[in-house]
Amino acid sequence: MRYKILFISSWFPNKIEPTNGNFVQRHAEAVSLLHDVEILHTIGDSDQIATFIYDEKIINNVRTLIVYYQQTGNPVLNFIRRMKAYKKGLAKMRQPDLVHANVLHNSMLFAVYLKSKFRIPFVVTEHWSGFLKINRHKLSKIQLFSAKKIAEKASFILPVSHYLLNDLKEIGFKNKMKVVENVVDTNLFHVKNLKNEKLVFLHISNLIQLKNPEKIISAAIRLSEEYSNFELQMGGDGDIETLNELIKNYNAETFITTFPMLTLQEVSNKMRKSDCFILFSDYENFPCVLLESLSTGTPVIATKVGGIPEIINDKNGILISNSEQELYDAMKKVVEQKTNFDGPEKLHEYIESRFSMIKIAEKFDKIYRQVLN
Repeated sequence: MRYKILFISSWFPNKIEPTNGNFVQRHAEAVSLLHDVEILHTIGDSDQIATFIYDEKIINNVRTLIVYYQQTGNPVLNFIRRMKAYKKGLAKMRQPDLVHANVLHNSMLFAVYLKSKFRIPFVVTEHWSGFLKINRHKLSKIQLFSAKKIAEKASFILPVSHYLLNDLKEIGFKNKMKVVENVVDTNLFHVKNLKNEKLVFLHISNLIQLKNPEKIISAAIRLSEEYSNFELQMGGDGDIETLNELIKNYNAETFITTFPMLTLQEVSNKMRKSDCFILFSDYENFPCVLLESLSTGTPVIATKVGGIPEIINDKNGILISNSEQELYDAMKKVVEQKTNFDGPEKLHEYIESRFSMIKIAEKFDKIYRQVLN
C-alpha cells in the first residue's frame, strides 16, 4: 500500500535560499519511490507586497508548494503568518496519512496542530547541528523547550547520524529514535572513468567560516612549495570574492581556481573530474557532499567530527582533526600516492548499498508502517 506522505520542514530550498535544506528535498524524492509524496513549505519574504504568494511546481516528480508570506519586523506576527500560510497551503494539498516533519524548530508546531486537530501522526527527521554537543551552549532555553514539546507529540525522531542520536539523548529527548541517514542519487552521482594529468583536489560548500575555506587555500599554497602536479578547485554558494582576493594575494591563480553555486548535475560533473574531495569543517552532522563524492568514486579528506566517521574509513578517505598541519599532511599523502583507497567502482558500491534512494526509502517505509499499523 502506498501511503500519502506530506513533507514539511523548517528549511527547504526556495527563491530566497536556493540550497537551504536541499537534503530534505532529497529525502522526499527518495520516499516518493514507495509512497505518494507532497511537499509543503512556508517562508517569509520582506520584499513581498502581497500577504501570501503561492509557488507550486512539480520537482523531480514530487508536487511541491511553497507559500511565501509577507515578512515584517515583528517575530510574533511573522510566526502567525507562517502558521496561516501552512493552513492555506494545506487546503490545496491532499489530506496525508502521515506527516514527515524536518528540523525541530517552532515551524514544526504545525505538525503538532495537524495531529491534535486531524489525528494525523508525524515523525521528525533531525538534521540540525545545533543539537550537537559542540553547539549545545548556543541553544536558548526557548529553542530547547519548543523542540522538546514538538518531539513529545512525534511518533519517532529520526536523526541522520548515530552521533546526533546520542547527543539528542544526552540533552534529554526520550522519544523512540532510529537513525535514517542522508541520501544520494547514485544514478546522478555515477562513477567516473577518466584520469587527470594533474591531481585535482575539490572543495564545495557554502564557504562559511566553519567550513574553513581559507585554511584549505593555505594548506594548498604550502603544498605548492614542494609539488606542482596538483590543483585545487573550490566554490559553492558563498563569498567567492573574498577567496579570490586571498588567492590573488598569494599569486596562486595558476593552481587554485574558484567557481560559483552549481546545480546538482554540475556538482556531479565536478566530482567525477576530481581525484580527492576536501571537507575541513569545525563541525558537521552527516554531510551529503561526502556521500556524493564517494558515489562518483572520488575519495575524501575530512575532519573527524559529527557523523563523518560513520561514513569515512581508510579505504575511502583520510580522517583528520581540524589542524591545518594534518590537512597539509593528508593532501601530501594523496599527492605522493601513499594511500590505500578502494577503486572508484568499489567506492560507488559502498554508497549504493547503504545510502541510495531505494535503501533510504525502504528505511523510512518500515518506520511509516510501524506508525500507521
